[in-house]
Amino acid sequence: MSPSLAGVLLICTLFLFLGTGMPIAFALGLAAMGGLFMAMGPDVIGVVAETMFAGIGNLAFVSIPMFVLMGAIVAGTPAGADLYRALDRWMYKIPGGLVLSNIGACAVFSGMTGSSPATCAAIGKMGIPEMINRGYPASVATGSIAAGGTLGILLPPSVTMIVYGIATETSIGRLFLAGVMPGLMLTAMFMCWAMIDARRKGFRFGAGDVVYTLRDKLIVLPRVLPLMLIIVAVLYVLYGGVATPSEAAGAGAMMTLLVVVVVYRLFKMRTFGNIFGAGMRESVMIMMILASAELFAFALSSLYITQSVAEAIAALEVNRWVLMGLINVFLLVAGLFLPPVAVIVMSAPLLFPIVVQAGFDPYWFAVILTINMEIGLITPPVGLNLFVINGIAPEIPTRDILWGALPYVLVMVLAIFIMCLFPQIATFLPDHVMGPAI
Repeated sequence: MSPSLAGVLLICTLFLFLGTGMPIAFALGLAAMGGLFMAMGPDVIGVVAETMFAGIGNLAFVSIPMFVLMGAIVAGTPAGADLYRALDRWMYKIPGGLVLSNIGACAVFSGMTGSSPATCAAIGKMGIPEMINRGYPASVATGSIAAGGTLGILLPPSVTMIVYGIATETSIGRLFLAGVMPGLMLTAMFMCWAMIDARRKGFRFGAGDVVYTLRDKLIVLPRVLPLMLIIVAVLYVLYGGVATPSEAAGAGAMMTLLVVVVVYRLFKMRTFGNIFGAGMRESVMIMMILASAELFAFALSSLYITQSVAEAIAALEVNRWVLMGLINVFLLVAGLFLPPVAVIVMSAPLLFPIVVQAGFDPYWFAVILTINMEIGLITPPVGLNLFVINGIAPEIPTRDILWGALPYVLVMVLAIFIMCLFPQIATFLPDHVMGPAI
C-alpha cells in the first residue's frame, strides 16, 4: 500500500471515530492501532504498549500534573474568587471593565496551571454569571472568557511548551520565556478589542453600576499577593537554574497548597479530595492524549507517511515565508480537529527540522505553533474551550458563544502576522535572560 493511500485511510479512520463522539485519546489510539496492524500485522500488540509508555516516560512530563494541580488548588478554593474580585475592583471604571477583568484573571490564572480548559473553567464559573447579572450580552461574556482561557497554553508554565520542548529536545525554560512577551501582547490585544467593543456597543459597567472605594480595592490585595509571589518564585527558580521544570512545578504546587491552607483555613478532607480529584482527572486526560498521539505519530512513521510528507515539503522550491504560510495553514486546520498536545506530538518532530533549515528560530516557531493551537481551542468542530463554556452556561445558545469568540480569533490571526513581522517579540527575552541559543 502506498504511503499516500495509507495516510488517507488512517486520517479518515481518525475522523470517523471523532465523528462518533469518541474521546480524542481513544480515537487516536484505535486509529493508530489500525494503521500499525496494516504495517506490522499481529505483532502490533506488544509495540502499542511499549510505544505508549515510552511516549510519556520522560521525567519532564512530571511537571504537567504538578502545574495542573496548582491550578486545581486555586480553582477549588476561594483563592480564584479573590483573584477575580481584585481585578474587577481595580478595573471596573474602564469601558468594558468586567470583560478586561475576565481576560486579566485568565492571564494570571494561566501562570498557575498552564492549561487552557482549566483556566476557562475556573474563570468562567465566576465571570459569566457576574457579567450576565450586570447586563453584559451573553456573547460578550462567554466569548471573552473562551478566548482568555486560550492564554493558558501560551503564558508560562504552558503545558504545550513543555510537550514541544520534549518533542523537539529544546530548552523548556527558554520556551517559557519565549511565551511571556507574546502572551502579554495577546492579552493586551484582547483587552484593546474589549474596550473598542464596549465603546461601540455602548456598555460600560452593565446594568446595576457598582462603585468601589480605595479601601475596597486595597482590602482584597493581601489575599492575592501570595499567589502572585508563588508565580514569581516558580519562574525565578526555573530561569535561575535552581531547579528543573519538574522540581519547580512540584515546589509551586506545594507552596500553593500551603498558602490556601494558611490563608483560607482549609482543613476539610472533602475539599482536598475535590482538589486532588480535579487535578488527577485533567492530568490523566492530558497524559492519555499524549500517549495516544505518540502512538499515532509512530503509526504515521511506520507507514512511511511522515517521511513522505517531509520529503514533499523539502522538495518545495518556494520562499521561506511562503513555506511558513503553508505550515500555518496546516497547523490551523490540524488544531480545528485535535487538541494542542496531540498536534504538537505528531507534527513538531516533522516540522522542526524543516523550520530550522529554513532559517527560522525554533523558539519563535513554538510561539507561532501555540497561537495556531489557541485558535483551534475556540473554533468548531472540536473547540475545547467552547465545550467548557457550554458546560458552565448551558442556557446560553452555542451560536452566541461562537459569535462572541469570533473577534478574538481574528485578533489571534493578527497576532501571528505581528509575530512574523517582529520575531524579536518572542526571542528577545530568552536571549536577554539566558543568552543567545546555540
